[in-house]
Amino acid sequence: MSAGYQRPFAATGGLRLHLNENTGGCSPGVLDAIRALEAEDASFYPEYEQVVRDTADYLGIPEDWLLLTNGLDEGILAASVAAARTRVVEGGGVRPESLVPLPAFDMYGVCTEAVGATLKTVPPRPDLQFDEDGVLRAIGPATRLVFITSPNNPTGVRVERDAIGRIAAAVPAGALVFVDEAYHDFCGDTAIPLLPRQPNIIVGRTFAKGHGLAALRAGCVIARPETLQPLRAIVPPYSVNICAAAGLRAALRDRDHLTHYVDEVRKSRDMVYRACERLRLQYWESGANFVLVRIGDRAADLVRALAARGIYVRDRSSEPGCEGCVRITAGVVEHTRRCLTAIEEVLCGTR
Repeated sequence: MSAGYQRPFAATGGLRLHLNENTGGCSPGVLDAIRALEAEDASFYPEYEQVVRDTADYLGIPEDWLLLTNGLDEGILAASVAAARTRVVEGGGVRPESLVPLPAFDMYGVCTEAVGATLKTVPPRPDLQFDEDGVLRAIGPATRLVFITSPNNPTGVRVERDAIGRIAAAVPAGALVFVDEAYHDFCGDTAIPLLPRQPNIIVGRTFAKGHGLAALRAGCVIARPETLQPLRAIVPPYSVNICAAAGLRAALRDRDHLTHYVDEVRKSRDMVYRACERLRLQYWESGANFVLVRIGDRAADLVRALAARGIYVRDRSSEPGCEGCVRITAGVVEHTRRCLTAIEEVLCGTR
């Protein structure tokens, strides 16, 4: 994993199927809420009482189990800081470790290095399924934070809730398990039911993917109040801006908009699966709004050929276990249809 997040090329125009964004846009109600803001709303520090209440109600949790963050990245960073502050007593001088099963989101490594902790990784299985046994074997006395993404990015593979519970039970006292549920909206899986009996679990959510608020940077972390307290001391008091707060409330109210987009994603994923079967390409069934496809030694050429047509997909060949793979956002059905038509033209034309 890189020492710094490598921000991918963000194409202007064209078809952006490389960043896992909501390709259908946010609810019109979000724009209405932002337009309704007045001059004082921009010049005064925001109050969060109502947006916290609305978000907690939406998630079905008590308000004191919720901490709003400036995107999920801030939650990942806050958890990394909190974990690194818990010094390792046994074997003095050992730095705290963050444990990351690969492949994984780059920000786990970035945040681990930023807080001076040691990054320990678990190599991927050949089939890229979650390696629970590998994670359990990698846990040691210096482990202070374990990152689990479900569904995983970039594979889309889902992690069973019971596996998360077993890992949380196996880490040393004081260690945290951060469950990144950025793509929860597209599968419904969640570790939240584990929280009452396993207080060392933190669940992270973003409203960028399903609700289309990536540019507003709206996220949150969910945990027992005593677990959240160290993070509350780290996250700045006004890190969520007024546009994000107003837009989030509006997005949560428009459940029909979310339902429509999730349905588009499910149809698009199936379209990608069927295209892969026609082209005899390996793919992974995904719980997220993207599909990982193994193209092989033509992956880089395919990415370039699609970009020349104004269609952008992500080459994930540099990720452990993902050699020759590209990740394709599966969002609006018409966008997916255009992408798959271009892929078939490019690949069949080179055979």
